[in-house]
Amino acid sequence: MYELLTTDQMTEADGRAVALGVPSLTLMENAGRAVADEAARMVRAGSRIAVLCGPGNNGGDGFVAARLLRAKGFDVRVWLLGERKALKGDAAVMAAKWELPMRPASEDAVQSMHLVIDAMFGAGLARPLEGDAAEVVAAVNASGLPVLAVDVPSGLNGSTGAHDGPVVQATRTVTFFRKKPGHLLMPGRALCGTLVVADIAIPSTVLATASASASTPDASAQRDDSALRVTTFENVPSLWRSHYPWPQADGHKYTRGHAVAVSGPAHQTGAARLAARGALRIGAGLVTVAGSSEATAVNAVHLTAMMLAVCNRAADLRTLLADKRKNVLLVGPGASIGDETRAYADAALASGAHVVLDADALTSFAENDDAKIETVQFGFTGARTPANVSPQALFEAIRAAPGRSVVMTPHEGEFKRLFGDLAGSKLARALVAAERAGAVVILKGPDTVIASPDGRAAINTNAPAWLATAGSGDVLAGFVTGLLAQGMPAFEAACAAVWLHGECATAFGLGLIAEDLPETLPKVLQALRAPNP
Repeated sequence: MYELLTTDQMTEADGRAVALGVPSLTLMENAGRAVADEAARMVRAGSRIAVLCGPGNNGGDGFVAARLLRAKGFDVRVWLLGERKALKGDAAVMAAKWELPMRPASEDAVQSMHLVIDAMFGAGLARPLEGDAAEVVAAVNASGLPVLAVDVPSGLNGSTGAHDGPVVQATRTVTFFRKKPGHLLMPGRALCGTLVVADIAIPSTVLATASASASTPDASAQRDDSALRVTTFENVPSLWRSHYPWPQADGHKYTRGHAVAVSGPAHQTGAARLAARGALRIGAGLVTVAGSSEATAVNAVHLTAMMLAVCNRAADLRTLLADKRKNVLLVGPGASIGDETRAYADAALASGAHVVLDADALTSFAENDDAKIETVQFGFTGARTPANVSPQALFEAIRAAPGRSVVMTPHEGEFKRLFGDLAGSKLARALVAAERAGAVVILKGPDTVIASPDGRAAINTNAPAWLATAGSGDVLAGFVTGLLAQGMPAFEAACAAVWLHGECATAFGLGLIAEDLPETLPKVLQALRAPNP
């Protein structure tokens, strides 16, 4: 169940379920039962529970939960935003089954309660909360009580994970059928607390999933025009596992690819070594670190399994890449910003090999003040050439050789330098950027988004807070590079690398530094390959 549905898609899924013969009242009854069951797990028998209901179907779920919890012996009070007579449709039907009074929603709702059920507003809310609703939210958040949200915490946009005004801070959230992007994107993920997905009898056949690869456009599910096509996913192994390049008995190092990582100057070679080790650990057959004579002398002291190549200028890199067995290039980690790094990136993009662009390789094509400031900080004094110093120049170079995969790995600052005019949610921005650049984009952060030019996207959720450490992004770029070297499709390689990166950090635990990530990878891969992991 890794598909993610926007609020509009979820509404359509509900409608398709009804068209297939599942009554809408059954869906609401099942949703309310799931809420009641979860609430009963959160407090002791007989506890006092406040159910805050809104005027729509989210409130209808709350009415069902209140009725079922009262039948279980809990002391339940229902509070309603708005007038009871204004309720319509299924919500009105379920409200009629609540035989006790409903109190007007107010700050008093949380007094002397043990649990609050937030069924005020669902994922489709498109305006900030105000008036009575805002006051109730403030009281709930100030109460210190555990809060169970229905679908999403009231005030949260389920498609974007954002909010424009007051929003409930939930302890736990129950959603239905599938998660929504807003459950995974920050700050929504933090506001939802623990997320539970309940089966409410919507048939999975309402969905057609363009999941594992765009290379199978004739899959029967994709030909089914009666199903809702989904292109956004939670990044979990079932999304990409079938494409993972596990070693084969008849394989050898050359069948597993030869990756090249371009080193930074002698005083900042560590980033390339971290990336190279990541590429080798994840399974690339061979890895070469290419750099200047001075950088190579430094790298030679530290590297054993990786090979070395002296490349004092971009022409040397082009000569190195004449050997077409070198099938993937990584440019950017520790590279410094300026003409030289742009030239290496251009050589990589012209080589016919797959390319991973990270860090300085991205900023070197930026046109704004941030890039100029970093240029000074890194000591680069070469002339900037207006003709090729622009994001558009980079995008055109990427598109110049169709059939080659390019992956870009920006953090938010680097992303802004290349795509500064983009607005919207992190998911929306990443998708537009991928289409604009013609590359798979890994927009990093606690809610990393992986977006493909073909419209697919995945949101990652397994990265712990301690993964934010110097050099961890270099290792991630190396993981992507190593998987591309082995022939894994670019979108799946990016998704797998991001997930494995987070899983390594989780497995290692607190105290993690970047060097620990490649060393933790073997046991993570063993667990991934085990039957029924």
